[in-house]
Amino acid sequence: MPDITLEDLQSYIDDALSDKETARIEQALRSSASLRQIMRGLLQERDRGEHSVGAIWRRQRLSCPNREQLGSYMLGALDEGLQDYIRFHLECIGCPYCQANLKDLETRRREPAKQSKDRRKKLFESSAGYLHVARRERK
Repeated sequence: MPDITLEDLQSYIDDALSDKETARIEQALRSSASLRQIMRGLLQERDRGEHSVGAIWRRQRLSCPNREQLGSYMLGALDEGLQDYIRFHLECIGCPYCQANLKDLETRRREPAKQSKDRRKKLFESSAGYLHVARRERK
């Protein structure tokens, strides 16, 4: 088996690796039947429901800041401790979910006002239409 640990495989399953590490794990999985067998076992354990505190913590992403906190982080509007924690979470831990969320917030922040207004109008119209239909169905 290549130099791949169970922790590496768990992180791969959690999509918590860098692109380079993900590619390394995928290459190893392609070339090693025994590693694929170990991976199947890990996936089966997860499907049965791992209920350790650590598993629940990872699954629920309890250490991830919410979108509002990420937006405040982006604006530098948090107290120093939380600002430092989120920076650590993004830069040192490298959480791909929070990095993607922050990137989306940054993209929307740079979005031209007209484009933003049009997007909001479409969302409102689709929601208003949905709510109107839902009300009719309840009557």
